[in-house]
Amino acid sequence: MSEVRLSARGLTKRFGGLAAVNDVTLDLWRGRIHAVIGPNGAGKSTLTNLLSGDLAPTAGSVSLAGRDITGWSPERISREGLGRSYQKTNIFPPFTVWENIRLAAQSRTPHAARWLQSASRVAQANERAERALELAGLQARRSSVAGASSHGEQRQLEIAMTLATDPQVLLLDEPLAGMGTAEAQRMVDLLLSLKKDHAMMLVEHDMDAVFTLADHLTVMVNGQVIASGAPADVRANPDVQSAYLGAEDHA
Repeated sequence: MSEVRLSARGLTKRFGGLAAVNDVTLDLWRGRIHAVIGPNGAGKSTLTNLLSGDLAPTAGSVSLAGRDITGWSPERISREGLGRSYQKTNIFPPFTVWENIRLAAQSRTPHAARWLQSASRVAQANERAERALELAGLQARRSSVAGASSHGEQRQLEIAMTLATDPQVLLLDEPLAGMGTAEAQRMVDLLLSLKKDHAMMLVEHDMDAVFTLADHLTVMVNGQVIASGAPADVRANPDVQSAYLGAEDHA
């Protein structure tokens, strides 16, 4: 059954006199993908940073699984079940794909800071890493050096590392950026396969992917929400067409 896993109410972030995010309210439901779109400078990444704890809000609140997490550190929020990816791929290039995922999984095991203990003996971490490897479709790449993988595989790896922390909520910031057609399709298939067990927010510029993936669509312009609802309804909204979808530059 679908349920709200993360909520924001009246979320606002000001930098001096600039409201980068202004009074945004949204709900992320388990089993649904909520896409957030808008032109550059609309406030999408700032919103993501507010939800993940990377930025503290000026006003408003955030709750995860019904618990108020406003003002919590990113580490604490992550431990409560929120995982995110970033615009810039965030992996350990010299390590193998498996080692990257296992390190992420190890961060969730008891006594993770016991550096003298062999990581291979941490059964719980290994099991979680194996599951994440499989979910991300990277079994055939497990022994490959992460830095030598293709751009698309590195983005898959970052999501696998996030999955290894056992999140309830996934915040994905432009996961398809820089991908060719085949890599983008693999990412779309991966995200659809993850939808059933997660609440997901997707910030993305690839409109074909957005309308393939999104169950709910929010459009932001200048830090404010100008439309939010079913993708077909939002797409037909004259204000959205004028401000974003009908513009010549969708970057």
